Amino acid sequence: MNWQFWKKSSEEKEKEAPKSKTREWWDAILFAVIAATLIRWLIMEAYTIPTPSMENSLLVGDFLFVSKFHYGTRTTTTPLQVPLTHQKIWFTNIPSYLEWVKLPQYRLPGISHVKRGDVVVFNVPPRGLNDNIDYPVDLKTNYIKRCVAVAGDIITIKDQQVFTNGEAMPNPPEMQYSYKVMSDSPINERNLNKLGLSGPEDYQGGGQQDGKFYYMMWLTDERAAELKKLSYIKAVEKVKRDEVEGQIPYSSFFDWEGGSEKRYSNWTTDNFGPLWVPKKGATIAINDSTLTFYGATIKLYDHNKDVKIEGGKLFIDGQELKEYTFKQDYYFMMGDNRHNSLDSRFWGFVPEDHIVGKAFFIWLSIDKNADFIHKIRWSRFFNLIR
Repeated sequence: MNWQFWKKSSEEKEKEAPKSKTREWWDAILFAVIAATLIRWLIMEAYTIPTPSMENSLLVGDFLFVSKFHYGTRTTTTPLQVPLTHQKIWFTNIPSYLEWVKLPQYRLPGISHVKRGDVVVFNVPPRGLNDNIDYPVDLKTNYIKRCVAVAGDIITIKDQQVFTNGEAMPNPPEMQYSYKVMSDSPINERNLNKLGLSGPEDYQGGGQQDGKFYYMMWLTDERAAELKKLSYIKAVEKVKRDEVEGQIPYSSFFDWEGGSEKRYSNWTTDNFGPLWVPKKGATIAINDSTLTFYGATIKLYDHNKDVKIEGGKLFIDGQELKEYTFKQDYYFMMGDNRHNSLDSRFWGFVPEDHIVGKAFFIWLSIDKNADFIHKIRWSRFFNLIR
């Protein structure tokens, strides 16, 4: 009896026709695509920093790997998708996915949870930041920010300092703010490069008034101190964003019955809150005040279908609710470039199902504004992201 029946005999092997070169290439490409898709979905994915919102912690042109296994990878809601694509097929405006089949989304077990201070990649929630298209959650535009408050926290910003549950949060060492800089003469490119300022994401201006030259720069406190020591620099003033901005989404509620707008806050970019971050299982009373802060979250992101908010009242499936219990956790994200970041201060909370992964390490960094010799930032290679 042949106890190794699964093995092919030498005669069978001889009868098999050898694979053509085309077939070998096809098999190799198919294997590579499948392997890359699984790695990208389960373990790690590559991202590029396109904007200065996380400077000087992360720079425009940094290429980084984002860990999916830290928080647990998500299952896709649209299985009919071109492999290794996001919203569009490469170099076209053709959607990379079909919604003929839609599945519920789940998250596989991870090795940790999102913590304060983590640098996180997530799908930005608002439709307006997704080309005004209702993408599936896992195909919304990717943003990267630092988590400053987790579910159940109370976040406050006082004179630019972030507080969580009444305690000052440690500031990232490379955190930046905007500064007004005045000089006797135009600052040449060589001196700007010495300060690590290499393009429009780092500074703007240079206009002249009354014989002085004025710039707006985004600087760490250390770089601002260096700038003050230069003989031709006459003033370096940290900007305070104390004006009440229409972009802040937690400021007012329109009273339909009274026909007037009620203002609940005068929050600004630098003075914000206190604001409670929704937590799964937590219940809030429903009134015009709570709907000001949480109405959009309940309606758009907490997995409710028929939601109406009218006259300071909440209706779900036609029933008025006096209380509401949240169905998932939420997070508050901010960029380290505090005056040049479109973050949770302006568009709200990040739902748990929008979390992609934890920024892990930089594997390449390219300065698009530098000359050929200095184009690659060698010192940033393989830096862990903190």
